[in-house]
Amino acid sequence: MDVALGGTFDPVHDGHRRLFERAFELGDVTVGLTSDELAPKTRDVDRRVRSYAERKAALESELESIAADYDREFEVRMLESPTGIATEPQYDYLVVSPETRDGGERINEIRGENGHDPLEVVVVPHVRADDGEIISSTRIVMGEIDEHGTVLDGE
Repeated sequence: MDVALGGTFDPVHDGHRRLFERAFELGDVTVGLTSDELAPKTRDVDRRVRSYAERKAALESELESIAADYDREFEVRMLESPTGIATEPQYDYLVVSPETRDGGERINEIRGENGHDPLEVVVVPHVRADDGEIISSTRIVMGEIDEHGTVLDGE
């Protein structure tokens, strides 16, 4: 089975790792990584996002170890539109987080318009930090938590 997922992944954290693990449970994985042009449109606060090349190198390093645990293959491709690679016919699954579920539905609409079978959209629940809030890249960059959800003492 072929699995797609996408995002900015800057920085990678335990919530992302759970998405990757679920994807590798299902099959070989293609990760769409937002282009430098698309990445600023996906973030929820005004902050610097590392370059595509930097994010890709970090992401591939993360994926190598997880893929090996599941004996699966992976590929990282550039996403230049929000619906990206998942509209292509070869995929069987789309792994999403709760807030991107609607995007999965839109992708299936596009796939239908193009004569492709719908993807099975697999929603992976959020991973929570020690304070019960969602682990997010923004919270990490803002210095609230680390990549594992440990609350940092900002004082």
